[in-house]
Amino acid sequence: MLLNRLLKYINLLVAVLLCIALAVVYWFGYRVLPKTSGTIHAPLSAHATVTRDSLGVPHIQASSIEDALFLQGYVTAQDRLFQMELLRRLAAGELSELFGPAALEPDRDARRFRLRRVAEEQAKRLDPNARVWLTAYARGVNYFMETHQDALPIEFTLQRYKPRPWSVVDTLLIGMQMYRTLTTTWQDDIQKMQMLRGGDAAMVNALFPVRSESDFQPGSNSWAVSGKRTASGKPILANDPHLEYGLPSIWYLIHLQAPGLNVAGASIPGAPSVVSGHNDRISWGVTNLGFDVEDLYIERMNVQTGQYLFQGQVQQARVERELIPVKGQKPVEMTTLVTRHGPVWTSAGNQIMSLQWVAGNAGNFSFPWIDIDRARNWEEFRQALAGYGGPGQNFVYADVDGNIGYQAAGKLPIRKNFNGDIPVDGSSGQFEWDGFIPFEELPTAYNPPSGMVITANQNPFPADYKYPVNGKFASYYRAHQIRDLLSAKTGWKPEDMLVVQKDVYSGLSDFIAKQVIAAYDKRGATPGLADAADILRKWNGQMEKDEPAPFLVSLIYQYLRKALAERASPGKGLVYDYAPAGAAIERILRGRPREWSYDYDQLLLRCFVDAVEEGRRIQGKNVTKWRYGSYVELTLRNPILGQLPWVGKYFNIGPVPMSGSPTTVKQLTRTSGLVGPSLRLIDDTGDWERSLENITTGQSGQFLSSHYRDQWDAYYLGRSFPMRFGKVDGSVLRVEVGRE
Repeated sequence: MLLNRLLKYINLLVAVLLCIALAVVYWFGYRVLPKTSGTIHAPLSAHATVTRDSLGVPHIQASSIEDALFLQGYVTAQDRLFQMELLRRLAAGELSELFGPAALEPDRDARRFRLRRVAEEQAKRLDPNARVWLTAYARGVNYFMETHQDALPIEFTLQRYKPRPWSVVDTLLIGMQMYRTLTTTWQDDIQKMQMLRGGDAAMVNALFPVRSESDFQPGSNSWAVSGKRTASGKPILANDPHLEYGLPSIWYLIHLQAPGLNVAGASIPGAPSVVSGHNDRISWGVTNLGFDVEDLYIERMNVQTGQYLFQGQVQQARVERELIPVKGQKPVEMTTLVTRHGPVWTSAGNQIMSLQWVAGNAGNFSFPWIDIDRARNWEEFRQALAGYGGPGQNFVYADVDGNIGYQAAGKLPIRKNFNGDIPVDGSSGQFEWDGFIPFEELPTAYNPPSGMVITANQNPFPADYKYPVNGKFASYYRAHQIRDLLSAKTGWKPEDMLVVQKDVYSGLSDFIAKQVIAAYDKRGATPGLADAADILRKWNGQMEKDEPAPFLVSLIYQYLRKALAERASPGKGLVYDYAPAGAAIERILRGRPREWSYDYDQLLLRCFVDAVEEGRRIQGKNVTKWRYGSYVELTLRNPILGQLPWVGKYFNIGPVPMSGSPTTVKQLTRTSGLVGPSLRLIDDTGDWERSLENITTGQSGQFLSSHYRDQWDAYYLGRSFPMRFGKVDGSVLRVEVGRE
């Protein structure tokens, strides 16, 4: 009897706890999901509709561009408000206010770039149209927050705060953060300077190539093929920009319709417009140009007084002081000195350096995206790009009239007496910028005879270009592979382009494997290497996750890169980590000059032995059981929920093994995280309904949404989804004029 009563109480307790758990999940998870059907009221000029398709992509129909952008702000906040909050805080250096001292160093790094100060100045200089558009978007975000104060995403509840209103400055901050992410050449300048100290200048320069082989076409991955190569007889454009993975995706899919505007594609949460996509006449894709827009100046400065020399005259640096709020402790004071060149760094042997950066001057910024979204032809497209400030980008173009094109765009500095590859003397005045390269003189192409325009971050500037060229341009491997694949056939269809986008052949890795096997065969069998040699001999250069050879070749490459760097600059082998190094290493191995090695076969075998030994330490003695994907795993972590004890893993994706490498079309690169295709877009100008598009995870950042990760499986397997444009079915949210 007592036992039955005890069991009854236990069952009752379990039932109560279950009800409480369900209530908590409902209140904090389900209740805050976006309203996607029915009717709401909003301060618009006329009624509008938002139709959500099967992937949760909003298709907005409004009576004015201003209303459309208001609703873009509203629906993006519905799905991604906490991501937008983190992005603006990341840019402004305000993460410590939420996460405490652990975020203090990232905040200091961000504030050194002065992004908030520059964005505030940019906001004052916006042209009238851009101000109207950005303000409309901000009003949409704020209207969502105003009407959902008690139903914000759970992350705000866990962090115990409510977000401040959105502003035009916040949108500009997010643009500045993208600029900062895509322009990091100042780090390469320091790396090269360190290697030049005590190194052979000619050999060090060879390891930092600005140009690799012949850069055969203008040009991260984006290409367009003309109608003579497609099944429809009309151009197809493909774009898969490479960015660091995150959860949710950095892209948000959107379709905007209003008088004078009908555009669909990928937007950035926190900013209005479509960045990559198509309207009813043209399609375009964007990839990073890589031109160097940052220079470090070695200053002759007294940091105590802020005084420094310039052309023999003493000048006073501007002193900027600010407090960094830190959760759980007192604010931390930060002081930044700003010279005529920019904010001061102290780095590389305690030398005092300042950074000049194109984006550091508010006058260099513009917001041309709505003009790009509305362009009707090549001339209007280029006219919109002429006002684009950066970051420097490759723009690939196609239109319904059968034309394809390429245009480099952005403000690119003209350097006097230097090319920007190492820090220079800031006191002499001999190494200054002399304005920017005129837009009309930037690389461009229109309807090339080949019927293809291909960009894969390679250097698009001709060898005899009239201005100094420096930058982090990719080696030619991806561009060559894209060209070879596209040239191999005609009759291309949109779905065929997915095969190219997910291709994982590495010309560099294939070359290194063959070099190693040639050395192995020439020198005879080496004890303990027979199985590894057999694996390399049979390998076809595909960087597939389930194969052992890609793992082995990756290790060989690391040892080879270190050995050659040591030869160029003794003791600096670990310093050298230059992204485009592959082409330099291949050039050395093909030419085999004596200054790099007296015995290249011995060099290759030594790297082979070291790589096998390291591989066995990592993945075991049996080489045939190695898997490349175990070496390159990806975990997409929810920035807040993914950190929760015991249950956090259920809000993440992964770990999953990945295929690809830095030199494959499906690029996969290790940085602070993993960089890979962040978006796959394929536009068919012959019929927009045949276009394809998908992002990495899903439209929503809210974990109980059906669109939290509904695109992940297709992304991982290399499939895609129709990009709805003219024929849209789904739930309809009617937006009436008024206020809730």
